[in-house]
Amino acid sequence: MKKMIIGLAVLLGLLAGCSNQSGSNTNNSSEPPQVVEVAIKFVPENITTNEKAKIEAVVTQGKDKVSDADEVKFEIWKSGQDKHDMLKAKNEGKGIYSITKTFKDEGQYYVTAHVTARDMHTMPNQKFTVEK
Repeated sequence: MKKMIIGLAVLLGLLAGCSNQSGSNTNNSSEPPQVVEVAIKFVPENITTNEKAKIEAVVTQGKDKVSDADEVKFEIWKSGQDKHDMLKAKNEGKGIYSITKTFKDEGQYYVTAHVTARDMHTMPNQKFTVEK
């Protein structure tokens, strides 16, 4: 009976030691990871109807330019309308993701950049005007 209790105690000690080791691979840093930030830019800044406009998402994390985003899409819609266009962005490198679009109608529009990068998701929104 004593051998069984001693064996059980040794086994429990080994299991406890193994479980402590598995936690050693986790990041115990007291600092949280830096947030992925997205700035939306328009080229040209003033968009006119029937001319190509480039919409860019500049993705950064701290001082790093994020060129390895999992997904970047632009959701665009005209104010007062239910129809939204979802367009996949092209990775231009150096943290810049873009689309090119021609707007047929003037008016107020909204764009949301849907960015998934480095285990984070952010959706900045911006209002812009298309002029005649």
